Amino acid sequence: MDFQTACALVVSQTEGTDTFLMRLQRQQSPVPGQVTALLLALKVIEAELRSAPQLDRNLAYGLHALAYNSRQTYEYGRRQRVSWPPLLDADIDRIAIAVTRIFQDSTAPTP
Repeated sequence: MDFQTACALVVSQTEGTDTFLMRLQRQQSPVPGQVTALLLALKVIEAELRSAPQLDRNLAYGLHALAYNSRQTYEYGRRQRVSWPPLLDADIDRIAIAVTRIFQDSTAPTP
């Protein structure tokens, strides 16, 4: 996956009707492979932007939405007793960690 494709994937999974976030909001599980594709895209973005002084606003919003809104929506569903897949909680943590690494200063130690 190249950088442009990775950015497009991240943004596309935060906007639209059958996206990662929309599925969570509808209290539906992600499509098989959706989380894996997102994590791969985030890894590609991190590698490309490691020393970048700034981020594209649209990409930054998509990253924020993935890290923040997915956790909020998951927790809301959990309180509503949604039967989420067993690994979804950990997957959302992995997404948040990957997003943090993208925003992190390249000279700072990685968590």
